[in-house]
Amino acid sequence: MTNSIKNIFDLGLLFERVQTESVFPDNKTFPDCIAKDSLDAINEAFLKEKDAEGFDLKAFVSKYFELPINRTAAYESDKNHSIDEHLQTLWAVLTREPEQENSSLIPLPKPYIVPGGRFGEVYYWDSYFTMLGLRASGKIDMIESMVDNFSYLIDKIGHIPNGNRSYYVGRSQPPFYSLMVKLLSEEKGLGMLVKHLPYLKKEYDFWMRGSEELSSENKALHRVVLMPNGAILNRFWDENNTPRPESYKEDIELSHQSTQEASVLFRHLRAAAESGWDFSSRWFKETNSFASIHTTDIIPIDLNCLLYHLEDTLSATYSLLDDNDEANRYQQLAQNRKVAIQHYLWNETEGCYFDYDFVENKPKSHLTLAAVFPLYFKIAEPSQAQKIAELLEDKFLKHGGLLTTIARTGQQWDSPNGWAPLQWIAYKGLLNYNFDDLASKIRHNWLQLNQRVYEQTGKMTEKYNVVDNGLSAGGGEYPNQDGFGWTNGVYLAMTH
Repeated sequence: MTNSIKNIFDLGLLFERVQTESVFPDNKTFPDCIAKDSLDAINEAFLKEKDAEGFDLKAFVSKYFELPINRTAAYESDKNHSIDEHLQTLWAVLTREPEQENSSLIPLPKPYIVPGGRFGEVYYWDSYFTMLGLRASGKIDMIESMVDNFSYLIDKIGHIPNGNRSYYVGRSQPPFYSLMVKLLSEEKGLGMLVKHLPYLKKEYDFWMRGSEELSSENKALHRVVLMPNGAILNRFWDENNTPRPESYKEDIELSHQSTQEASVLFRHLRAAAESGWDFSSRWFKETNSFASIHTTDIIPIDLNCLLYHLEDTLSATYSLLDDNDEANRYQQLAQNRKVAIQHYLWNETEGCYFDYDFVENKPKSHLTLAAVFPLYFKIAEPSQAQKIAELLEDKFLKHGGLLTTIARTGQQWDSPNGWAPLQWIAYKGLLNYNFDDLASKIRHNWLQLNQRVYEQTGKMTEKYNVVDNGLSAGGGEYPNQDGFGWTNGVYLAMTH
């Protein structure tokens, strides 16, 4: 990897020109290209040639780089096949074997499933929902292979990056690793928890880095935040404060519209990418102002529920080893977090969980589907679950499933879009509290929408418009993608 474009900013002026002059319609294309020579040699050639008369930037890039191949685009589904038949065929299309190439791709030791479309690498939180479908398809070996790959990344890098691209290493994604290991243990025995304990611990240490250095003068560091009552909760973060290579032009353009210092804005954008909700008004100070994004100021509901599960899983695993001291320590950490979630994120007046702005020391006002995570992890009290259920039915449930937020902003993680992972979290969360009728309605509406779009297009897509039957989902920095890993996984899990 030393000669790859893993350090893509080393391309300097060439990189900037390719991205800002839109040599490729999708800014992710160039960071994913395969270099035919070392970066030093390519840079040297560029500096010699760039000022020559008739210099053609696109031709230069074509000479020195191979374009990434979108393998999903070359696949045509057979509309005579049922969705189940289609999805069984798609597993092979979405499978990637271990490979090493002179690019930003981080090689993995075992096969894995990619989402599809422009996403030709594995993604962290996507993969859990993909695994639900793999389990329904009986592909347990692939689940284990992917868990092993994530363990490898934790061991080698110190955490699971957003995806296995070098430009993603500064950030992670919602920490679903403990759920993946738990799922694997349900199929292959509790020994899987013990086997993966070192990686579970290292994953936890990554998210809690800096917690021992917090103080009244230093209330936030990396991904940890010291709350006014002494509790420690978490936020999304990125170690870098530069434009994202895969969205370079968009980030630069937004910086020209924002009053925030560019480096601060870029970190907020990157942190929102770590959240997986890139982008949503959930992260904005002003609902309709992308330039007001302030992700790193926010304590998110979903992140802290996921870390509660990680703490609980660590406690359970140490119990299997009869290490009562460590089991009790992690159980206490989980209990402390649960109390803090209830204290800071629940709003009794509104009857909902809200993200919390720890800089302003007040709850955010955005109603979002992240509010179902405390139900999924059984953190909510029955009375709280009742209020969430009523809110979902009143404001979020549409004929295609659940909205992500109730705000229409043009962002892809806002209305009118619905996303498979959140349908699953809400569905299972409601079942946990015996709201079977509402859960069944959500399931029915979502599956019916998936089926209708498949019949019309022969595709399973990344996101869906749950409000208007005649329109596809929109918003975001790129067109709606087909494939699609987590949609396939949730569809199979809900139908099986």
